[in-house]
Amino acid sequence: MTPEIRPFTGADWPAVWAIIQDVIRAEETFPYDPAMTETVSRDMWVERPPGLTVVALLDGRVVGTAKMGANRPGPGSHVATASFMVAAAARGRGAGTALCRYALDWARRQGFASMQFNAVVETNTAAVALYQREGFQIIGTVPRSFRHPAHGPVGLHVMHQEFTHP
Repeated sequence: MTPEIRPFTGADWPAVWAIIQDVIRAEETFPYDPAMTETVSRDMWVERPPGLTVVALLDGRVVGTAKMGANRPGPGSHVATASFMVAAAARGRGAGTALCRYALDWARRQGFASMQFNAVVETNTAAVALYQREGFQIIGTVPRSFRHPAHGPVGLHVMHQEFTHP
């Protein structure tokens, strides 16, 4: 079953917040403060236009979320970025792939020249492999810049995909 991707609504927040809490408290894949409050998390995760926040649904339930927009303002605003979180119980069921493809399609439609991920934890091998399958390349790794609870200091990959324009 392919996950449905749709824009985030305020009614989705409780499910999205539960996913964010689980992901950041695990301290394995995102360089966010595990003590981040709900208010700070919502302000950080819910993009304002022209950015976009979406959810992934399986069997009518929110199982993942993504946010996307410009990587930087001003002279860097032609490069998109995105972040993805999937509930632990839903991993391996296609939500991450569907969210990534949605973000890439959105960025192309918005006229971005490329998409860049600034901090992909190198031990998050499932995400790295997904992004590479979807056309991203590792263009650099900042060594020992993420404190993983099991592996100690590990690197953060910068990943990039250039879009071809007619």
